[in-house]
Amino acid sequence: MAFRFEVLCTDPTGARLGRLETPHGIIETPAFMPVGTQGTVKALTQESLESIGAQIILANTYHLLLRPGPELIREIGGLHKFMAWPHPIITDSGGYQVFSLADLRKVTDEGVTFRSHIDGSSHFLSPEKALDVQIALGSDIIMVLDECVASSSDATRAADAAARTLAWAKRSRNYFSEHGDSQRQMLFGIVQGGADRDLRRKCADDLVALDFPGYAIGGLAVGEPHEVTCGVTAAASSRLPAERPRYLMGVGRPEQIPDYVTRGIDMMDCVLPTRSARHGCLFTWQGRLLIKNTRYARDSRPIDENCECPACRRYSRAYLRHLFMSREFLAATLTTLHNLYFYLDMMAKIRKSIRFGNLLGFCSELQARLATSVSD
Repeated sequence: MAFRFEVLCTDPTGARLGRLETPHGIIETPAFMPVGTQGTVKALTQESLESIGAQIILANTYHLLLRPGPELIREIGGLHKFMAWPHPIITDSGGYQVFSLADLRKVTDEGVTFRSHIDGSSHFLSPEKALDVQIALGSDIIMVLDECVASSSDATRAADAAARTLAWAKRSRNYFSEHGDSQRQMLFGIVQGGADRDLRRKCADDLVALDFPGYAIGGLAVGEPHEVTCGVTAAASSRLPAERPRYLMGVGRPEQIPDYVTRGIDMMDCVLPTRSARHGCLFTWQGRLLIKNTRYARDSRPIDENCECPACRRYSRAYLRHLFMSREFLAATLTTLHNLYFYLDMMAKIRKSIRFGNLLGFCSELQARLATSVSD
């Protein structure tokens, strides 16, 4: 089979050490997936991503639909060839981006009509269209179209969105069985339901009945307290089959990652490490470091003396601060390299801790360190 997921061992906390085989390579889980919205992880080359151990990247269906368009990418040979990335790729359905447009979209049971944020042109995205785009892109893991709602939505609004998400999931499953190729692409259903744990459980149960190869939990980490995110994640994850991969979408801060892992999550993505890097916020094993601060103007040390990333092996804090103050492009490249390396290294250490049965101790120490800011 082109796809195979195996849970190698389970920690008493609920964390899972796994292995997901895809047509373009193996993903060791729990895994963090760098976000390459428009077919590129901002500020980095594909060679740089390979050098720091990125296993899989996430691309954005909404943005690629608008520019350059799925047919152009299909004509060139698919997203892997187009962006010169021979490793696994996951694409979202575009649902979150469309629903975040607010005044620029209209939702019906058939799908979503929206206006491009680029030129105002009108587009229609249905469950079938979202799959057509992703089939053309040729990504390894693809997502059904879902309806996202704010975690603060009332019970009626959350229930309506969950019901529509389930109806769209059924249409997606049927459409993919007729037009997709399960040897080339793996289709994930998405659990929705706002902050209502019972609604999340019901949505998960209904999706499991549709027998998707993998499952995602969406619509979280969008402003609600971290404790709510964890509670809803645990409620949904507990109803998903143990033998299928679980993906928590759009999370999170480094000190939060262990909490999701211990709730049985296998895959995560977030723009935080790359976006923070471009603004000079760096993650280290001693806490957050704001490189633009004056105190680093003459600091000859690397970002993190315990880090082996290319930036830390060669460049000083003083030089990185100079690059930011001079508005040099290299600033974003080096800091993005560091932050993504930090996330990927953290995940490797988490996987090792699960394997050797000391995850709880590792995570407690990790969270204590990461919740602070570097002050020296």
